[in-house]
Amino acid sequence: MAQFKLPQNSKIVKGDYYKDKTGSKNLKKVNIYRWNPSDSKNPRIDTYEVDIDNCGSKVLDILNKIKNEIDPSLTYRRSCAHGVCGSCAMNVDGVNTLSCTKSYDEIDGEINIYPLPHLKVIKDLIGDLSTLYKQYESIEPWLKNNSQIEKGKEIYQSKEEREKLDGYYECIMCACCSTSCPSYWWNGEKYLGPAVLLQAYRWIIDSRDDERKERLKKVADELKLYRCHTIMNCTNSCPKGLNPAKAIGTIKKMLATS
Repeated sequence: MAQFKLPQNSKIVKGDYYKDKTGSKNLKKVNIYRWNPSDSKNPRIDTYEVDIDNCGSKVLDILNKIKNEIDPSLTYRRSCAHGVCGSCAMNVDGVNTLSCTKSYDEIDGEINIYPLPHLKVIKDLIGDLSTLYKQYESIEPWLKNNSQIEKGKEIYQSKEEREKLDGYYECIMCACCSTSCPSYWWNGEKYLGPAVLLQAYRWIIDSRDDERKERLKKVADELKLYRCHTIMNCTNSCPKGLNPAKAIGTIKKMLATS
């Protein structure tokens, strides 16, 4: 049997335990991944006892409470707190999700919070998304219309044409789907991944765009597109209820029949 040994400083160790000081009888135990690049210490799991009686209903509320009242050194991304920006994506209870929309009432027992998997960790719960953003930029996610349109004039769509974008334009690039995809873990530098391919499809089918053939040609690559093996982790993990696997499958079908 093959044996793999991790470098000593990459092994996760037991961290600090923060006991409740409020005297509350309604406590939730929260285990959070911690790592600071400014020191040479191993990553660790810190445990916090959180008074749920004085806390909002979402996982992000717990994180905010910990940072504001218990441990100000805790580091994570967050912005809108309404499932719109995608900033607070992380792995909660073994599932990639948005912490601002995930209710902790859905979790039995202790809550385990980690950064999104298979990303380089910048600090604590913050993963490095620079590769994903470069891949997103590579598909040129903006309207390309070659016709001469009078300045300030709209480009019209029929209701039927507009409805084709439903289920695709809502993507907030939170990366929950791509970081749950084994093919993206193995080929992240070359395979575009479900988030970027869903965005590519959104522009491919936009009736106002004149570059459909060029857009299809851009993603028609063995590694960019065909590393998808329809594992479906992407669809199962999308916090917006979208279906990246369907978009990828339709792109493949369009290429096969064009």
